[in-house]
Amino acid sequence: MLRRPFESAQYASADYTKRLHDHAVRLSMSAPGNPYDNAKAESFFKTLKKEEVNANTYSSIDEARRNIGAFLETTYNRQRLHSALAYKPPTEFEADLSIPRSD
Repeated sequence: MLRRPFESAQYASADYTKRLHDHAVRLSMSAPGNPYDNAKAESFFKTLKKEEVNANTYSSIDEARRNIGAFLETTYNRQRLHSALAYKPPTEFEADLSIPRSD
């Protein structure tokens, strides 16, 4: 589970960390200004904000949901090249994984 706390101190309290330990949950927090623990999610949201949200003005929450959904389905997953996926869109990369090999 990833959580973005309003106040990180609440997630470091003795009671909270004991509960995590009792349930075999590992606590991981990066230092302020150091988002590497959550780098993939940070990168995704940076792209979403830059390429869709900040580039548009929405007249309603429903319009925002539709446009963001369309961006994710068409642009992000089908057209946008991802360096972590050998510069392929996710749908193409996934399709390549499902091709049977003839070894």
